[in-house]
Amino acid sequence: MLMISLLEIDRKKQHSHAHSLLRECLKPYGIDYSENTPVIKNKYGKPSLTEHPEINYNISHADGIAACIVSERVCGIDCERIKAYRPKIMPRVFDDSETAMVESLSGYDRDMMFFRLWTLKEAFVKAVGQGISYPMKEVVFSFDGDNISCSVSGYDFRQYIIRNEYIVSIAVRCR
Repeated sequence: MLMISLLEIDRKKQHSHAHSLLRECLKPYGIDYSENTPVIKNKYGKPSLTEHPEINYNISHADGIAACIVSERVCGIDCERIKAYRPKIMPRVFDDSETAMVESLSGYDRDMMFFRLWTLKEAFVKAVGQGISYPMKEVVFSFDGDNISCSVSGYDFRQYIIRNEYIVSIAVRCR
């Protein structure tokens, strides 16, 4: 289950709102999620439900948006508002082909491509449970129309562009 919410609230309330989305996403699974629900975290901080290890979830929030995914498969999600791309980050995170993809564009198209790639990488590293400690340059993405290809096998990727203002990317481990 995937839920996305556009909202204009301060940064402190975004995290709480993302957990509200999680609460709603867990209801179909018969899970009554609250601040008292027992959660364990792996050594990188990825949370899971102590009493429901068969359920995977991930949340994300950014300026004006919150998103949540719940699945019976390992999953990760990331969302961002499209803003000016960050060229100083690219050498640490993007491989040469991804950098070329971003730098071949200009203006809004360049900003969008940067955040398309960024959110895919974030969703992937959140799915594998290692966050930014994962060597992000080793996960290389490319696009063929609406199809998303990745150098790492075993995951499906989807991406949603909302109002040309936000990008939400999800990674779900294949069966």
